[in-house]
Amino acid sequence: MTDLNTPGMNPITEDDIANYLTNSPDFFERHAEVLASVQMTSPHGNRAVSLQERQAEMLREKIKTLEGRIMDMIRHSNENLIIADKLQRWALGLMRTDNPVELPERIVADVRSQFQVPQVAIKVWSVAPQHAEAAFAQGVSEDAKTFASSLTSPFCGANPGFEAVQWLEQPAQAVSLALLPLRNGAISSAAPAFGMLVLASPDSQRFHSGMGTDFLERMAELASAALSRLRG
Repeated sequence: MTDLNTPGMNPITEDDIANYLTNSPDFFERHAEVLASVQMTSPHGNRAVSLQERQAEMLREKIKTLEGRIMDMIRHSNENLIIADKLQRWALGLMRTDNPVELPERIVADVRSQFQVPQVAIKVWSVAPQHAEAAFAQGVSEDAKTFASSLTSPFCGANPGFEAVQWLEQPAQAVSLALLPLRNGAISSAAPAFGMLVLASPDSQRFHSGMGTDFLERMAELASAALSRLRG
C-alpha cells in the first residue's frame, strides 16, 4: 500500500479524503475506473459488489422501509376513519335519545355494540332529585368520586382492583380497563367529575398505558355533554 503521508507533513486522515471527494465532485468523472473498481461486501451475503451496486442495495432497503411505514400510515388512517365513523353514529344516538333517564343505559349498550367492548358500566352522581334513586346513581363511594375527579385523561391499563370494576357484570373478567371521567367541559379541566364510564376487556392488550386516548377523550366529552341533562 502506498504511503500517502510525507515526512514533515501532517498525516492524511480519512476525513481529509472524504472532504476532498465531497469538494471535488468531478474526481470520479476524471477517474471513472476508480469508482468502478471499488469493491464492498454485500449485506446479503459475503460476496463482493461494486460501490454502485452497494448503493443500489442500500436504496432498495430504504425504499422497502419507507414502503412499510407508508402501509402502516394507511392502515392507521383507515382504522381511525372507521373509529371516527362509529363515534359519530354513537353521538347521533345520544342526541336522538329524548328521555335523559335512558341515556346511561343507551351509552353502555351502544359502546358495547359499536366498539365491540366486552363489558361497559357507568355511574352518574350529583343528579337532579328525580333521578337520585336510579340504579346508575347508586353504589358509588366518596373515594370513587374523588378518584374520578382526579383523572384528567382516561386511565388505560391493567386492572389493579379499582372500585369501579365492581360496577361491571363480570368483574373477574376485567383484565384491562379504560376509565373515563365525566365532567362539564373538556376532560382535562379541573371541574369535579359527576360520573365515570368503565370499559373492560379480558384481553390484557385491549387497553394499555401506551395506547392513544384521543377517541376515548372525545367519547368522554360527548357522554358528559349528553348526561348533563340528568343534572337538572
